[in-house]
Amino acid sequence: MIKLASLPAHLPFKHPAALIATWFGVGLVRPAPGTMGSLVALGLGWGILTLGGQALLMIDIIIILIIGVWAAEIYGKADNAPDSSSIVVDEVVGQWIALMTAPSSIQAYIVAFAAFRFYDVIKPWPADYFDKRVKGGWGVMLDDVFAGLYALIIVFLVEYWGVVK
Repeated sequence: MIKLASLPAHLPFKHPAALIATWFGVGLVRPAPGTMGSLVALGLGWGILTLGGQALLMIDIIIILIIGVWAAEIYGKADNAPDSSSIVVDEVVGQWIALMTAPSSIQAYIVAFAAFRFYDVIKPWPADYFDKRVKGGWGVMLDDVFAGLYALIIVFLVEYWGVVK
């Protein structure tokens, strides 16, 4: 059964930090808000790549990373949880990084999604360092950046080896 989490009492949904941190409410979906954020990011990433290619996706990654740091910082303080599970803007950035070299195929997007979720959960170094030691918005965002980079490598390799086209 799908449920919605509540926002911090003194941060209304219309506040830009709440909208961005929760990726317009996707992070409030329970269970599995991170997975939901990644799924939404797949669709948006496909649209960005279709309309503007890798250059536009890279620009969007940089913009959302910077804005996401700010939003995650504000939301985390308001929720009294620096890396609240409702914050999913980090999943958006990480998932988009994983898509940077993906060919436009369902198989490639499945690999990008699965690889990103895997690395986001297990947090190999240096993702675990940023997750545990870097506080605030940068800590929230950077562990997913590294999970996205690991997933990007996997997507690149499976495409290179001809597993996906």
